[in-house]
Amino acid sequence: MNEGVDVAVVGGGPCGSFAALTAAKLGAKVAVCEEHKEVGVPAHCPGHVSVRGLKLLGLDLPRRIVENEIRGVIFYSASGKEFTIRCSSPVTVVVNRELFDQHLSTIATKAGVQYMLQCRVESMLFDSGFAKGVFLRKKDGEETLESKVVIDAEGCSSLLLRRINMGTLDRSMIVRGVNAEVDSVENVDEDRVEVYFGQSYAPGFFAWIIPRKDAAAKIGLATRIGNPREYLNHFMRKHPIASKRFRKSEITKLSFHPISLGGAIPKTYSNGLLVVGDTASQVKPTTGGGVIFGLLCSKLAGEIAYEAVKNNDFSESFMSQYQTLWKKQIDFDLKAAHRLRLMLNRIPDDKMDNIIDLSSRFGLGKALEEAGDLDFEGKSLVHMTRYPAAWMVAFYSLFSSITSKPLARIHGKM
Repeated sequence: MNEGVDVAVVGGGPCGSFAALTAAKLGAKVAVCEEHKEVGVPAHCPGHVSVRGLKLLGLDLPRRIVENEIRGVIFYSASGKEFTIRCSSPVTVVVNRELFDQHLSTIATKAGVQYMLQCRVESMLFDSGFAKGVFLRKKDGEETLESKVVIDAEGCSSLLLRRINMGTLDRSMIVRGVNAEVDSVENVDEDRVEVYFGQSYAPGFFAWIIPRKDAAAKIGLATRIGNPREYLNHFMRKHPIASKRFRKSEITKLSFHPISLGGAIPKTYSNGLLVVGDTASQVKPTTGGGVIFGLLCSKLAGEIAYEAVKNNDFSESFMSQYQTLWKKQIDFDLKAAHRLRLMLNRIPDDKMDNIIDLSSRFGLGKALEEAGDLDFEGKSLVHMTRYPAAWMVAFYSLFSSITSKPLARIHGKM
């Protein structure tokens, strides 16, 4: 039996560490249970985050963590049509995910958080319907960690929620992602991300190239069908535009992970329990980005966990404040992005060609630069209604999705 804590956090990723940091800074005794022997390893996403989001969270990252600054994006349709957005200042940064995760764990440790590495959480402990800690499996045996609050930050592949039958992700909206790092990329603008649509390369999602400053890049894709590694090979070797970038490239790192695009699970709290980040599917359905939204929600979870300890109230009615608060911040944007994802999932390649062509010809890039927010997409859509070009593209996109077959039935051919 381990000495008990106020808050037990399951998972040492960014969301787990940020929730732990928040609760510890307020005065709670916190432990993080991480199954791997090192925080941040293996990395599960390319680490492409918005500058505005980091400022909103109060995160000023050390320069050694930032691999590049991005000022724009080029969207490519399956036929090679382009739509470019270029901003006057950096809107996103590319971070080293291992160092980013370790930075958060370092400042959490300095705030008093205890990290228990190589500790796999097998199940939660319950007493009279209240979460009261976790059951750990370690290299040298088994152990129980008692707590007053449990924060589940396992990630998309969470086992705990399924075991307690609290709620699961929409399995029909999960795509399989592959991330790779490659060297010697050619003819890529250092400060622009490239996004590639096409059902034969990334069915149900898209592929990407995120440049670094050392002639290397982070690349990847996600797919609703088939083997993501095979699709990545096909993208690198056969795509008429992207393949020219990779003529001298070799893969130096490779990882796989599921991405939930179905919107947040209906209930993210219970007696003595809070659920954050990818575990709660607090992920943008349009892009699969979950770092900023996940950290915003994790901060709220840390605050509510501390308040529960201070007030000695771990009931559902008290813990439900967490869901009320995070919904106030991001629910509108999550729901708007979910509707956009459902629409995108129905648009075939030829219609996407036309959408990208329309966006380019009618100057939608300038409107997006002025009104867009990479994190809060729902609010951005509201701002975009001021631009006639946005209405034209939106109506065509909606018409294309309504009149097209569901793409889930269309299998890309490699």
